[in-house]
Amino acid sequence: MDATTTTRAGTRFPGADPAARYGAPRALREGAARVLAANWTGTSTVPSRTLYPHQWSWDSAFIAIGLRRLSPSRAQVELETLLSAQWADGRLPHIVFNPAVPCDAYFPSPDFWRSSVAGRAAGAPAAVQTSGIVQPPVHALAAWLVHLADPGLSRARSFLDRLRPRLAAWHRHLLRHRDLGGAGLAAVVHPWEQGMDNSPCWDGPLSRVPPAPAGTFRRADLDHGAHRDRPTDLDYGRYVRLAADYRDSGYGTAAGRRPGFAVEDPSFNALLIASEHALARITTELGGSGAARHARAERLTRVLEERLWDPAAGIFRCRDLLAGGPDGALIGEYGATGLVPLVLPGLPRAVAAALVRTARGPHFGLGGRVRLVPSHDLLSPSFDARRYWRGPAWFNTNWLLERGLRLHGEREHADGLRAALLDTAVASDFAEYVDPYTEEGCGARGFGWSAALALDLGHAPYNPQASHDPNDSQGTHDTHCTHDSHGTHDEGARR
Repeated sequence: MDATTTTRAGTRFPGADPAARYGAPRALREGAARVLAANWTGTSTVPSRTLYPHQWSWDSAFIAIGLRRLSPSRAQVELETLLSAQWADGRLPHIVFNPAVPCDAYFPSPDFWRSSVAGRAAGAPAAVQTSGIVQPPVHALAAWLVHLADPGLSRARSFLDRLRPRLAAWHRHLLRHRDLGGAGLAAVVHPWEQGMDNSPCWDGPLSRVPPAPAGTFRRADLDHGAHRDRPTDLDYGRYVRLAADYRDSGYGTAAGRRPGFAVEDPSFNALLIASEHALARITTELGGSGAARHARAERLTRVLEERLWDPAAGIFRCRDLLAGGPDGALIGEYGATGLVPLVLPGLPRAVAAALVRTARGPHFGLGGRVRLVPSHDLLSPSFDARRYWRGPAWFNTNWLLERGLRLHGEREHADGLRAALLDTAVASDFAEYVDPYTEEGCGARGFGWSAALALDLGHAPYNPQASHDPNDSQGTHDTHCTHDSHGTHDEGARR
């Protein structure tokens, strides 16, 4: 009979105990399960009950990756709930709002986005309120890893069969409607879409954006987060202006409207490529051929290198499509976004080796000055060890880099990063992010993806050599993992 972990909240997650066989500390397993239980709404997991009380797109993908270690059925529901809010044009909105949460608990709120009205021409759903922008497309990778956790349950619930067309439409939306540079890469039209919201990489593009007047919005984030840890009022005003302009354009549907922000980002596109590989595996699992998708992923990897790789700096750069000449201009910042392509199996060996050197060099200090990769260049005058994405270390980017290090044979460095992540997760009470020097927690505590990804890392190291496919988790599913019957739901109720 499988052992269970029971959280203080009283939620039982079956199949958790075998993680101890791989050395996951009991405090980590129980603490992470407690966070995920406390943040569970019944159909999805909020990043934070106070600071982020709704469902966020890439948060849910990362949460599902860790949640599969506790309850594959809940991990499946996590992704199903998110994808049920997909727009008819294929976009996956970055926030799905919970109508039970007071409107003033978070800004921008549903009455700001007005998705069902402003997004009607783009096919926004009428039954649920969402934002109109997107976040990084890590969802197909998450779906594949969740499937591998319990393939029998996945097949019994037709999990991949139901998600595959939605994931394909999501990728199609990005490749068709966001190729603003004309070379094949997807562009983001708002810093929130890239996920690393407040990165100094956006300072140049944002400097052209006039901020919304201070009296036209209220920052609910400051009710729950320290001002010194959060974006400045000036930056926030620019975010609001961009979002309002995009909303007023019909969320990209108005002809001839030029965006105020358009950036080709290496992390966003690397996650699209990794998910395209995963979608190829999903297609093969369902009896089709994944060859075309694998080929597309390899082609996009070459385009990523051609467009964004800076060989002199040893890092991928962001390309500001609205700066310089007709092809835009590379942004001269060392952001953690430029290291994330290490997760790609098709990177040339020399490029992967250069990325490892950069991660361990003076700009990021991995294994030297710091144990976790900071979100921005340690040497930059813009670096801030505590302010949101301007320097703190985040669990999701470090999870991706740990995976990339293993993929490219850097086992010793990956082991060190994994150990640091597990230590810091527990010591910081699963903080949203941490000071890379002191590892002191910042932002929210009991943060969803911090708990989930630490749990995933604590279960077993990623082993790309265990399978012929470099995007498989272990090449096999966890045979000890059982499903939680309480995680199932009536799919027809949300379609």
